[in-house]
Amino acid sequence: MNSFWIAPSILAADFACLGAEVEQVLAAGADVIHIDVMDNHYVPNLTMGPQFCKALRRYGITAPIDVHLMVTPVDSMIEAFAEAGADYISIHPEATLHLDRSLQLIKDLGCKAGLVFNPATGLEACHYVLDRLDLILLMSVNPGFGGQKFLPSVLPKIEAARKLIDASGRSIRLEVDGGVNQQTIAQVAAAGADMFVAGTAIFAEDDYRATIDALRGRIADAVAGRAA
Repeated sequence: MNSFWIAPSILAADFACLGAEVEQVLAAGADVIHIDVMDNHYVPNLTMGPQFCKALRRYGITAPIDVHLMVTPVDSMIEAFAEAGADYISIHPEATLHLDRSLQLIKDLGCKAGLVFNPATGLEACHYVLDRLDLILLMSVNPGFGGQKFLPSVLPKIEAARKLIDASGRSIRLEVDGGVNQQTIAQVAAAGADMFVAGTAIFAEDDYRATIDALRGRIADAVAGRAA
């Protein structure tokens, strides 16, 4: 698996042929499949439940599945998606009354735990639960809908999260979700992200491999520039 992960969001896929779509995007070079779960309560949209995750596993998808829970209350959904075959489960600090307990629940169920921060939410909670985390996910749009425009104001937060992770010495992925495409991915990579959620930027294109290769090329250029 690549050190920089491309995580296509199936929110932008064709649900009528979801298994085939996911199979094709993985064959084209994607590393992880991202599932955006929305409850029309924590965010103003309603998307997919654990049956989508379970269906992908039944179809034969073995790649890591990265679940972003935009729901509250969250603990019952953690249990449902762990049972359905998720590998990563990420939650928002505002979505639970007891953040440490919810993160520990994810770990106890055999999944990797992630913490998600909305554009206007600071990183303070990280300092108290860093030992629980395998992933920090920064939203670069307001959560709820795909296809939104990237918010450049999130770039300093990506840099701050990268410094926090590096200083900790822990193996924690830094994921960015929202408006990531061929025009913005270089900025995101230069700021320090190593996992990139892209929905419309991939699934709206006819050639998945060419699109993913182009995204990787922009990441490589940005990382080389950062190291220079």
